[in-house]
Amino acid sequence: MNLSRRIWLTGASSGIGQELARQLLAAGHCLALSARRAEPLEAFARRYPGQVLALPGDLTDLEQVRVIGAAIESHWGALDSVILNAGTCEYIEVQHFEAALLERVIQTNLISAGYCIEAALPLLRRGVRPQLVGIGSSVTWLPLPRAGAYGASKAALRYLLESLRLDLAGEGIDVTLVSPGFVDTPLTRRNDFPMPLRWPVEKAARHIARRLERRPLNISFPAVFIGGLRLLSLLPARLQLALGRRMARSQLKEG
Repeated sequence: MNLSRRIWLTGASSGIGQELARQLLAAGHCLALSARRAEPLEAFARRYPGQVLALPGDLTDLEQVRVIGAAIESHWGALDSVILNAGTCEYIEVQHFEAALLERVIQTNLISAGYCIEAALPLLRRGVRPQLVGIGSSVTWLPLPRAGAYGASKAALRYLLESLRLDLAGEGIDVTLVSPGFVDTPLTRRNDFPMPLRWPVEKAARHIARRLERRPLNISFPAVFIGGLRLLSLLPARLQLALGRRMARSQLKEG
């Protein structure tokens, strides 16, 4: 992305999305920024006049997403990149399993991504070297205690993007899946368990931004953490269960 690109970035009001917006704007790209909270988006628009479309909205509402897509079309007519970063995390307490929690997380992390893809694809088809990017998670390589809702939503997003990669290749639309480990954000600061090899958000966003220029199929980090998860995922199911039970007991003690 050496030349200026027209990018729609969701979840831009905090965490990885906010820092990614800073770095992409500083590099000269034009960004359409979406999130529920308008003020952080408008602050970017004031700081980078002419580069930012502040388009707040609830991305779990299909009609609001369509309005955002129409606004991008009206201003730019096309998109070169879409970065689907918006997401949330809630943990399951199995003693009080709540199906509504599962619904909320999947609606935010998966269904809203589908709404955005619906709005974005016609614009990407008119773009220059178009690229669809989704922020997944390393949790999809290994089941973890209490992470059933979050992991299920991110595993489904992974499959969706990898399938779309096959379908869109013939149109020249590249699909990149980003699978971070732990990153220091307002969301992860609420976690009540150890987060090994946690990266500062600035480092994570810089890592993503630099690698997006190469248009890879996958971006995963940190390498040691990802490698460890993938090795553990190869263990027999009984060993994975034993490991998971130990982790669950550890979390209970710390909680």
